[in-house]
Amino acid sequence: MAARPAKTGFTRGAERIIAVLDVGTSKVAALIAMIGPDGEPRVIGTGQKPCAGLRRGLVTHFDRTEAAIRGAMDQAERSAGVQVEFVHASISSGNLASDVVPVEIDIAGASITAADMDLLRTAGRGRIDPRGRTVVHAQPALYALDGQAGVESPIGFHADRLGMDIHVVTADTPPLKNLDRAVRNALLGVKSLVASPLAASLSTLEREERELGVALVEIGAGVTTVAVHSFGVLVGVATIPMGGNDITNDLAAAFSTSRIHAERLKALEGAAVTSPKDNHEAVEIPPLSDDLSAEPLRVPKAQIIGVIRHRLDLLFREVGIKLDLLGYTGPQARQLVLTGGGAELRAIAEFAQGALNRNVRIGRPRGLTGLPPAQSGPAFATLAGLVLFAASESPDIWHMAAPPKAGDGGGRISNMMQKLRGSL
Repeated sequence: MAARPAKTGFTRGAERIIAVLDVGTSKVAALIAMIGPDGEPRVIGTGQKPCAGLRRGLVTHFDRTEAAIRGAMDQAERSAGVQVEFVHASISSGNLASDVVPVEIDIAGASITAADMDLLRTAGRGRIDPRGRTVVHAQPALYALDGQAGVESPIGFHADRLGMDIHVVTADTPPLKNLDRAVRNALLGVKSLVASPLAASLSTLEREERELGVALVEIGAGVTTVAVHSFGVLVGVATIPMGGNDITNDLAAAFSTSRIHAERLKALEGAAVTSPKDNHEAVEIPPLSDDLSAEPLRVPKAQIIGVIRHRLDLLFREVGIKLDLLGYTGPQARQLVLTGGGAELRAIAEFAQGALNRNVRIGRPRGLTGLPPAQSGPAFATLAGLVLFAASESPDIWHMAAPPKAGDGGGRISNMMQKLRGSL
């Protein structure tokens, strides 16, 4: 295996360089951004390669996945003019699940200090039980003073009791290990694994939406993720093993054509809602067989849309179930944002609005300067969100740095692996 060129590192003067990878079922997308002194990220390099090494977000073929990762990052490095050593990578597999863990400490009426906050976080970490899974995130959600929640920054307030809710996202350990191995095979280190729904939320949701309550549904090629926000913070995530590839496979099976032709059919002729003219407009579909005597099939566009709508019925039924399980119900649970590659299907927002009886809009990535038009659609929401996550350096209860022990010889590599493995 050929060695990669020497690295330049992640700092350039007062600027920081961040590299991210969105490793998806159908593609690997890479992005390199420069974080200036003002903290605003600016895109300086992007890359993308098709990927045939994953299924439902799970690595199933290391060589193919490695090749896609290496190709996408090489493209990004060449366009950015830098070499990177570590990346922040997305994770959507492993049965992502979440829980809210409460913790409270005694302040005895004193003014809350930074030391009290450190004590609260340490106590919170001790309350987290991963139950044999890996902790991906453990972020402070809501702070409470004497049982009254809603304080964003408690430092300086007086209280008898200081409390905090921790939103904990966990995943099955083997899929995370396999993704880490695939990235390392491409001669890159993993700085952090980021839950795809968290990343996509950062790049698509408005602050006021988060405050009022909103659900983000990211429809990927093989996995759909659901993320619920309330009071300004992420409070629940769930995954559904279904996505855009299922629509493609349904079309290929229904009309006896190849997946390549079915994908093209979905993109050019597909929709989630029919119009009267679709019953009369015929579409020619190439046969699956290479036999020259095989005739192409001609079907009304409405028939194609009918196959698509059947799969969408199944998908949004599952989305509705997940929203109920996550507690996203009632009069304030009215807003839903669709993103991911599946959100590019024509009229899907209108379909989802009817299926879920909620207000629906399409979420596109924002918050980055210099994002190319080709990567500014819903399919790249997670990629953009990874940069925003890395730039923000959000506190994490589980992965927070522990006080060094005497005689501890651990360095950067051991710290990185400790952070990755979490609950191992």
